[in-house]
Amino acid sequence: MEKILIVDIETTGFLQAGGKIVEIGIVELDLANGNKKIIFDQVTHEKGITRAEVENSWIVKNSSLTVEDVRTSKCLDILKPEIQDILHAYKFGCTAFNNVFDFGFMEHRGFVFPKKLDCPMKLSTNICQIPGVRGFKWPKAPEAYEFFFGKTGYIESHRGADDAFHEADIVYELFKRGVFKI
Repeated sequence: MEKILIVDIETTGFLQAGGKIVEIGIVELDLANGNKKIIFDQVTHEKGITRAEVENSWIVKNSSLTVEDVRTSKCLDILKPEIQDILHAYKFGCTAFNNVFDFGFMEHRGFVFPKKLDCPMKLSTNICQIPGVRGFKWPKAPEAYEFFFGKTGYIESHRGADDAFHEADIVYELFKRGVFKI
């Protein structure tokens, strides 16, 4: 059983701009059959986060995540041991769509990824072939999803577990094509 993890985080902004993690979703993907299961799905907050920071964040303005969700959530420091245990439990590894973003944030917060797998966004670039300024651009998750599965009506919710759940389909498709390897 080759089960891997797909991680998706939501933040108040970019790491370099002082953004904070406000949600983490983790989905298990069984590469033997494509079965998916949500393993972790929690809104969170980090020490020092301000109400204004959350109110003015792109994520609150562009998803169903609310200031109240973040205000009443558990601190990331409390959730960290559980999340780290999950990451250590999957020996075949973990990925994220645009894993430089997700892994970068989480590693900056002290999380350790025992086995990081290739980025499905980057692996999809030459397959989706979406024109960009310099060759093909990195596809957004909904663009890759539409390329692989057609016009399904999928709209990215920008919520951790739901996004990871759909990104797992992309990873499985890349795996079946022999592009994504563990």
